Amino acid sequence: MTTRLPTDIEARLAAAAPGGIEFSSEKNTFGVTIAWCGLAQAADLAGVAKLLVDVGARLSMISGLQPPAPPEAEEEEEEDEAEESDDAVKAEPEEKPAPTTFGGTALDGTTYEINYHFDVGGDTLTVVAYAPHEGSVPSLTPYFRPASWPEREIMEMYAVTFDGHPDPRRLFIDQSIDKAVLERLIPYSTLVNAASTKDLWDRVLAGKGGNS
Repeated sequence: MTTRLPTDIEARLAAAAPGGIEFSSEKNTFGVTIAWCGLAQAADLAGVAKLLVDVGARLSMISGLQPPAPPEAEEEEEEDEAEESDDAVKAEPEEKPAPTTFGGTALDGTTYEINYHFDVGGDTLTVVAYAPHEGSVPSLTPYFRPASWPEREIMEMYAVTFDGHPDPRRLFIDQSIDKAVLERLIPYSTLVNAASTKDLWDRVLAGKGGNS
């Protein structure tokens, strides 16, 4: 029988992910625990998956996104300069280290964040892994069969691979389209290879041109 998140889940996650974790949790007004576990190394996903199988976790969904790069602090610099007196000697600006995710992956607008949302007896746990552009993370399909389609969908939308996926074929997007379609603009008719849709649209445009 599925139970709620164990009270020692943080310690068990840390043991399953030797690369390091970033853990937080809270209880809402209904007594449901909502926990987050960031992984310093995506390679630790397999060990975490084994642990979650043991505690009776159910994979609810997988979501992928590209966090935007942090905005440059131009406004802060302008404010600092305004506070300086006219005759003050301005020091050379210090080079700030490039921002990174937990674990050190460059946070430059191309990094991928993969979120695995689990249910454990009514409590929730989200495991977060990061991968660079053209990078990879282990597939959880061998541990949770429902991971298959979400991982395939993410692979056809972004330039990221799920290593060990048993069937990495595309689900919806035509094979002739290059990968990472969400990183650029593509006409929908081209995206799904809808030749009839494109032909209809060409006729509409031709009709508008004739009436102008």
